[in-house]
Amino acid sequence: MNIDMAPSLTLVVLVAVLVATGVYLLLERSLSRVIIGIALIGNGVNVLMLVAGGSAGGPPILGESAPEDMSDPLPQAMVLTAIVITLGMTAFLLAMAYRSWQLNGHDEVQDDLEDRRIARRAARDELSERVTDDSGATLAEDAASTRDETARGEDQHARAGHHPAAIGADDEEAKP
Repeated sequence: MNIDMAPSLTLVVLVAVLVATGVYLLLERSLSRVIIGIALIGNGVNVLMLVAGGSAGGPPILGESAPEDMSDPLPQAMVLTAIVITLGMTAFLLAMAYRSWQLNGHDEVQDDLEDRRIARRAARDELSERVTDDSGATLAEDAASTRDETARGEDQHARAGHHPAAIGADDEEAKP
């Protein structure tokens, strides 16, 4: 007996949809969407491993069925391992989202303050006026369009006369 190794088109489409949707959600700023995206990618990869393992066969126990009719146990073992890893990653992301909710009242990931500082410093450099990115915008235009999502931006600290290194200390004192 010869086992058919051709994958089902339905399962291949299911893998593509799960992984594509998971990647789309992973690129969002909300941690709750990131958690759902990780779960979808994990499920998509699990189905992919099972599809790659071939069609079902007899149990992989000597004496139960002929060796050519046995199913491969390795993809099933790998899927079990992937399930445990996905569960651990989901638990970690849930803890991060809960902590973000406790501290900020939302689970949105904000822009990094240091990245905005670097963009502003690059915009002040006269060489950066000539440098463009792939979209054709200069670094000065890119830095000007950077969105400040924090409660207290760098400009407010500069107006108050604070040194940038002391920003973290000021934020700790400002918390209720």
